[in-house]
Amino acid sequence: MDMQQGDFDRILFFEHARKTSEATYAKNPLDADNLTRWAGALLELSQFQSVPDSKKMILDAVSKLEEALLVNPKKHDTLWCLGNAYTSHAFLNPDEDEAKEHFDKAALYFQQALDEDPGNDLYRKSLEVAAKVIFCFSILGNVLRLYVVFNHGSTSSKKKKSSDLKYDILGWIILAVGIVAWVGFAKSQVPPPPPPR
Repeated sequence: MDMQQGDFDRILFFEHARKTSEATYAKNPLDADNLTRWAGALLELSQFQSVPDSKKMILDAVSKLEEALLVNPKKHDTLWCLGNAYTSHAFLNPDEDEAKEHFDKAALYFQQALDEDPGNDLYRKSLEVAAKVIFCFSILGNVLRLYVVFNHGSTSSKKKKSSDLKYDILGWIILAVGIVAWVGFAKSQVPPPPPPR
């Protein structure tokens, strides 16, 4: 795997953040901000792992975030981060029902974050994107079921084609959701017009 310098720098930065948070936790396990930073570092580092290792890091992050919510249940950035963790876990889950369950949890946590900080555009956009992903994911499931019905066969080559189709469609959906999120975020970052003279 050819790693870019920027990726290497990100890994070093978040690995340092993870170790710092771990040391801080040993001194004060009730620091919700530290637990949230620790989980955020784990989520970032999970992007550079194999799928099984990534899932393990995400579950560890979820555990840290849930622990932070025990300390402060209304901590909106922790709720938002937990929504991101469930979204990441859903995208790594090949089982459609389990993935949908994770997407639903993500939307729930994004909504709770927005409820705690109603003016936060990032939380609002995250909730909007989560709803679109859930909708697209249900469409993907319907398309795959139709594909299986029209190509009913149990040979391994057909299963492989179905699996390849599933990942192709999922890739396009992820790309579309990413573009929608990017465009929405870009629109929200437009500077306000100058005041009238």
